[in-house]
Amino acid sequence: MILEYLLLRARLFFKSTEGASAIEYAIVVAMVAVVVVVFVTPISTKVLNIFNLVLTSLGGTAVVKPVVP
Repeated sequence: MILEYLLLRARLFFKSTEGASAIEYAIVVAMVAVVVVVFVTPISTKVLNIFNLVLTSLGGTAVVKPVVP
């Protein structure tokens, strides 16, 4: 009887689709993270250059990009 119960629970576990949604969301989040890393890095350099141009035009000193250790 216990063996039948365990087999029934195993069948129900493998038929369950609730976990599939969580895995799909995790894949989407990972893809978004990759896109953000790929596109933000070049954009940040361009934005820093624009701010430095404005800052030096106003008589300030240009800011250097921080170095990541």
